[in-house]
Amino acid sequence: MSASLEAIAKKRGIKYFLISYTDLFGVQRAKLVPAQAIDKMAEDGAGFAGFATWLDMSPADPDVFAKPDPDSLIQLPWKPEVGWLAADPWMNGAPVEHAPRNTLKRLVAEAAAKGYAVKTGVECEFFLTTPDGRAVCDQADRQMKPCYDQSALMRQYDIITEIGDAMLALGWKPYQSDHEDANGQFEMNWAFDDALLTADRHAFFKYMARSIAEKHGLRATFMPKPFIDLTGSGCHAHVSLWQGETNVFEDPDGELGISKIGYQFLGGIMHSAEALTAIFNPTVNSYKRINAPRTTSGATWAPNAITYTGNNRTHLIRIPEGNRFEIRLADGAANPYLLQAGIIAAGLDGLENARDPGPRLDINMYTEGHTVGDAKRLPLNLLDALRALGASDIMKQRLGAVVPSYLKLKGEEWNAYSRHLTDWERENTLDC
Repeated sequence: MSASLEAIAKKRGIKYFLISYTDLFGVQRAKLVPAQAIDKMAEDGAGFAGFATWLDMSPADPDVFAKPDPDSLIQLPWKPEVGWLAADPWMNGAPVEHAPRNTLKRLVAEAAAKGYAVKTGVECEFFLTTPDGRAVCDQADRQMKPCYDQSALMRQYDIITEIGDAMLALGWKPYQSDHEDANGQFEMNWAFDDALLTADRHAFFKYMARSIAEKHGLRATFMPKPFIDLTGSGCHAHVSLWQGETNVFEDPDGELGISKIGYQFLGGIMHSAEALTAIFNPTVNSYKRINAPRTTSGATWAPNAITYTGNNRTHLIRIPEGNRFEIRLADGAANPYLLQAGIIAAGLDGLENARDPGPRLDINMYTEGHTVGDAKRLPLNLLDALRALGASDIMKQRLGAVVPSYLKLKGEEWNAYSRHLTDWERENTLDC
């Protein structure tokens, strides 16, 4: 983008800009900048105290300067006087190595140096709830199998179409929205693109969905499992690898239409899946989704083992057709930038080491998974996942400074959770 942001603001009627960066926990941090000051801010960055956010810094560290990416500009459809800009944290004149967007940009560049571009699409599932988050928003949404419920979908028409209209106006090419498998749960889909652009849009989508839901007096939550008896919210990622205009995953002669390169990339994901779980499923609550008993609908729709398959939704990776595969592990809490970074890191490792994913399984993992003795199981909780990430030389090398910072902060989160005494413990062990 060659024109100054101030000039663009005058042309589009933008009065203020949100300079926004995403920290290690996926929280978006921002400063609101008047349009008259934006060009100077674009050059120098907006100042933040890094310790005040989840960036693994101390109060003694100097300011973090979030430098906005002009190409990421999104004018808020519901408040067009405001422009949103994804920003990259800098400190001491250099990019913050463990900042999620910086990490993703480095891995995108690494793939590009090898002649590849990773393209992805994400399926964002979320619940619409009461403002306190304790109940689904629609008391009439009670079906045991509510997926694709036309009436429940249309009762939320105003919210869903406002978000859809926004995506249309932004040029994201949304193509469908539906009521998902849980009561009060929805999914909205837009076109796949380069991994960095998908991550920026993913981050903005979460902010947009929450903002529009609030405007309508409701709450949009991407919490993986807000209701224990209902299906959790996933964030399935569809992945393909490109050289120029050619999708190198495609091979009409390959098994299921996938090339040898495609299977090696897939093999890299499989090889590092235990470590990736810590990133793709980043909260204590995440493990109530991927290691859950069946829900009221009859299935969790989440993986429980490290397996892949064809068009079968009970596995960690599904190959729906011969141009991509779908990673079904990640949930709604996944950091948009670390999700993409993890995919690229593991995929490049798969290519460099010709990782073999082994034979695919075409069984129903929910009913027959116990018959597969050699299939690795996913971590049972956040602590196990963090230990797997800490033991992964591949992830430590590929993701770099993210890993020690992430392990430190998430370890503190686990310890805080462990200090919490639940009502279940009192009810079941008070008289032990």
